[in-house]
Amino acid sequence: MTATIRLDSNLENTLNKLTNVLHKKKSDVIREAISFYAQNIEKKQRSRILNAVEKTKDIDKEEAKDFEGTLNDGI
Repeated sequence: MTATIRLDSNLENTLNKLTNVLHKKKSDVIREAISFYAQNIEKKQRSRILNAVEKTKDIDKEEAKDFEGTLNDGI
C-alpha cells in the first residue's frame, strides 16, 4: 500500500534527522514509528484492563468478607 502524508516543517526536520542518524529510508522510519505507536497503545489498553480486573478482585474480596461476617452473626 502506498500512503501520502503531510508533515509540518518541524516533523519533516525530525524525520530527516532520524533518517540520517539511523541510516534508514524515510518510509522505514515511518513504518517503525507507526508500529511503535500501535504497540504502546496496546500496552496501555492491556494495562488498563489488568488494573480493572485487579480492582474488581479487591472489591469481590471485600464483599466476600462482609458476607462471611453476616454468616457468622447467625443471620
